[in-house]
Amino acid sequence: MLKKSSIKIAVSTAALLLIGVSAEASYSIKKTIGSVDTKFDIYGFSQLEMRGGKASATGDNKSISFHAQRIRLGWKYSAGKVRSKVFLDFNQNSSANKTTDLGGASGIGVPDNIKDAFVAYNFNKAFTPKIGVIKMPHGMGFTIPGWNLDIAERGLDKKLVLERNMGLMISGRDIGFGNYAKVNGYEMGHERAWKGFGYDIMIANQAGRSAAVTNAKEGNGNSYAARVMFDYTELLHLEASYAMSENAGGIAGQTTYKFNTATGVFDPTTLTTDSEDYTSFDIGVDSHFYNGANVKAEYIEGHNIKGQKDVDETALSFTAQYAINNIFEPTIKHIQATSTKGTGATQTKLGNSYLGLNIYLNPFDAKMDRNSKRKRNAHKLVLNYIIASGDTADATTPWSGLGGYKDNAWIFQYQVGF
Repeated sequence: MLKKSSIKIAVSTAALLLIGVSAEASYSIKKTIGSVDTKFDIYGFSQLEMRGGKASATGDNKSISFHAQRIRLGWKYSAGKVRSKVFLDFNQNSSANKTTDLGGASGIGVPDNIKDAFVAYNFNKAFTPKIGVIKMPHGMGFTIPGWNLDIAERGLDKKLVLERNMGLMISGRDIGFGNYAKVNGYEMGHERAWKGFGYDIMIANQAGRSAAVTNAKEGNGNSYAARVMFDYTELLHLEASYAMSENAGGIAGQTTYKFNTATGVFDPTTLTTDSEDYTSFDIGVDSHFYNGANVKAEYIEGHNIKGQKDVDETALSFTAQYAINNIFEPTIKHIQATSTKGTGATQTKLGNSYLGLNIYLNPFDAKMDRNSKRKRNAHKLVLNYIIASGDTADATTPWSGLGGYKDNAWIFQYQVGF
């Protein structure tokens, strides 16, 4: 049923784009209803890829795999101070993907192909409540939109954030230095530069979409996240956040399902004790300079991964870019991670270095600042070569943490958006 609904949505949207002259070049339709100004925006993007290397999806150094990382379509509607947004991913299943009965996809209460679906009321730039499916305010790199990434994908540090969730969030931006930025109430990260302070506070269901949380189900617990930020134009963005998901491995009496590779079915298991809460801390800095350079650094740590006591992981990332012109942008990103599987356990370490080149095809905007990034990214080629270091696949004790490349790989990605 959901698959049919998705097809209807896609067909209706395509028809709307073709019907004519009332839509602007940005695919926006504006209309005044009574005394209220309304606006309807349609947007989307796709990221299509070739991958190879020993760490490719095929696991075969001689093979090349073809992959779609994101195929997304969404819309926004505003009426006065009212805001709403829906964002769908046609590259993900609409049904539950972890078990058969844990309350929808990943246990947050809605299918996985719904990326964003919320309503908000923009009282003012300092106070905007939102309710629905929203990115939890945790992880600087994670809350950068998928079409604005510096490399072809989010790195292994993304495994430690709480991901998207169904809940209530209150936000504020551009506080304390007058009115520098246009704050519209849709913000989930630092998509645009401002002057002054910002914040987000959110309560939601268990963070079942996080790689650090499993056996989630709406009503079995909550997750929480709080973030504070400071910006001074494009030159400086600072943020710190703390997050927690209760009983990150399930609660006592809950029936979970683990896939049995021998029989091809999910075997039921009843938990006898409550699992630990997962907690995580993140701090990040992002700076865009006027000569086309951009540097970022971020540190994130997670404790009691999947509800297992003292199973911890940290990740430190550093990104540097320099726009030679508005077409070519060499990029380097390194992520260094450490994993500990319980008290006294041997630590394993993994490094992933991305050597990249972003090529902007027919950029709509020649500016290289953060505010113009979406227009510049509308048609983009991304070439990445990933070098694995540390406890790689050939190590005596290979990497035991979440995610990451244990061997070298490469990615060629074409992104198109509107």
